[in-house]
Amino acid sequence: MWKCSGSTCQVSDLTLVEVHTGGDSPHDMTLPGICEGYLLKRRKWPLKGWHKRYFVLEAGILRYSKHQHDVSRGRVQGSLDVSLAVMSINKKSNRIDLDAGDILYHMKVIAKSHELFYIWVTKLQAHRLFKKNEAAHVQSGFLQTLSVAGLPAAVRNSSRGPPSVADSAAEYFDASDDVLCGSSSEVSDESGLSEGSTTNSEPEEGHVSATRKYRASISKTPNSVVPKSTGRRTTLPAPCPDNSHVGLMAILYNNIGKDLARVSMPAALNEPVNLLQRLCEELEYSELLDTANNTSDPYQRMVYIAAFAISGYSTATFRNRYKPFNPVLGETYECIREDRSFRIISEQVCHHPPISACHAESENFSFWQDQRWKNKFWGKSLEILPTGMVNVTLQRYGDHYEWNKVVTCIHNVLSQQRYLEHYGEVTIRNLKSNTCTCKITFVKSRYWGSDTNKNEVQGTVLDQSGSVIHRFGGLWHEGIFCDTLPTPKCVWKPNPQPKDDVLYYGFSTFAMELNELPPELKPLLPPTDSRLRPDQRFSLTQNVLFSGYLIIFSCNNINDINIYTIYIQIFVCVSIFIFFFRKAKDSCGRDVWLTNETYWKLRENPGFANTENIILW
Repeated sequence: MWKCSGSTCQVSDLTLVEVHTGGDSPHDMTLPGICEGYLLKRRKWPLKGWHKRYFVLEAGILRYSKHQHDVSRGRVQGSLDVSLAVMSINKKSNRIDLDAGDILYHMKVIAKSHELFYIWVTKLQAHRLFKKNEAAHVQSGFLQTLSVAGLPAAVRNSSRGPPSVADSAAEYFDASDDVLCGSSSEVSDESGLSEGSTTNSEPEEGHVSATRKYRASISKTPNSVVPKSTGRRTTLPAPCPDNSHVGLMAILYNNIGKDLARVSMPAALNEPVNLLQRLCEELEYSELLDTANNTSDPYQRMVYIAAFAISGYSTATFRNRYKPFNPVLGETYECIREDRSFRIISEQVCHHPPISACHAESENFSFWQDQRWKNKFWGKSLEILPTGMVNVTLQRYGDHYEWNKVVTCIHNVLSQQRYLEHYGEVTIRNLKSNTCTCKITFVKSRYWGSDTNKNEVQGTVLDQSGSVIHRFGGLWHEGIFCDTLPTPKCVWKPNPQPKDDVLYYGFSTFAMELNELPPELKPLLPPTDSRLRPDQRFSLTQNVLFSGYLIIFSCNNINDINIYTIYIQIFVCVSIFIFFFRKAKDSCGRDVWLTNETYWKLRENPGFANTENIILW
């Protein structure tokens, strides 16, 4: 831990810093000197790890290239206005992180020299302060020119007035910079994405041309047919509330250094589904698994499995304003879809760390996963890193596919203009055969690209020798096209969004059906089912003025149960709340949660109304 001395103050090993340099005045307009040299920059695709790059910091702009002579020739790979970024540092690893919302730089000093590290930190802060004061000075002068000319002399000569624009701007920037990165318990010195989920920080031109081609082909494909009526509801009981008044900055500021997964958020930020139901939502396009099960060619089967893996991310485009409810230990959710020929059970099997497990079965496939999430808050962006594996088996061929998930990043998390992005690399393996593998890259959006270049995804199916058999790609929110099939075609395209979906949390038709509770279903459910959870039911009706107190009361009761279950896990070391899944080891020695195949048996005989159940709410 550093101590406060002079104008520099750092309060922890991982913190944001605000340093006033360049003069005694907080509005000093002295241009700081140029700072340049080689630093390590984290690159996560295709060459993972730290790579040496030449950085130049001049007039508040940080630029970098591979070599020094590239900078002198104007060949810049990236640039960042440091005054727009939140800066965090890690003293132990001499690491500097800059988060400008759309741009995220991770840098380290090459030599293990704390002096060199401090020089870069000081210079960055000096340039940040210069740019902020420059912007405030220009704005202040512009506004003064507009206003003073038209004022009476008595008013112009008045010595009293409101605070200057420079003061207001400085106050705003200082407040926004005070937000801290994610908890130190979740972020290591070498924090970044896992090996299975990597970031493309320097996209290549090949992706650009390929995506243009795939997107043109997808656009020529007719839109998906609106799903046939299933007799289920097509809208929610009430529209979503306006949560623009919720101050995320204040919430995060008040929880500096804490694990964000354990921070209680206002009910107005929640959508009326929880993470257990989100696992079920990944089966919205289960027909891709049905098609794979009926495809004889193993390479083409892999294409459909890859399309299914991508399809689970498609709804994120419309779901950037709200978060799902966090399930409590022992909470369950079931979904039976006769129209899609599958049924699924999910359960919260661990409270800390939070782990959600699910298992779905059909005459064509089995689908299961257990997911745990870590989060990293960089100041303006929030990265969500899933660490579990997804599994699918096909009944006809006995294939067992396994793959990882990519990182989800919420950009501009502190503003109402936030948006979601997925990036990283997915590897799909068939554990029953080494005939082929699949690699999928969710391409990180280019800093200099347009909105049409976002959400790119590229994939290849490889044989045992590593030769490419199939290529496919597109946009994960628009569709996937494969041009190497015997008949090139769009293998997946998302269903059209329902009318006025923006008024209903951006839900798809499938998502709107997840929380429906018909009278004939209620007696068949265990009391732990998510649809019976009171705070979630109240949020569904969204009578906020009346139900807000009930939501708070219900949440307090649920939190009490959560605390109790933590004590049970720590001190008693028994899973008395876990009924339908068991902990095991997979072929790689990882902890996994598998179904114990009791849920559907108990549901049928003797029925949950005749069994002993835990009371969660």
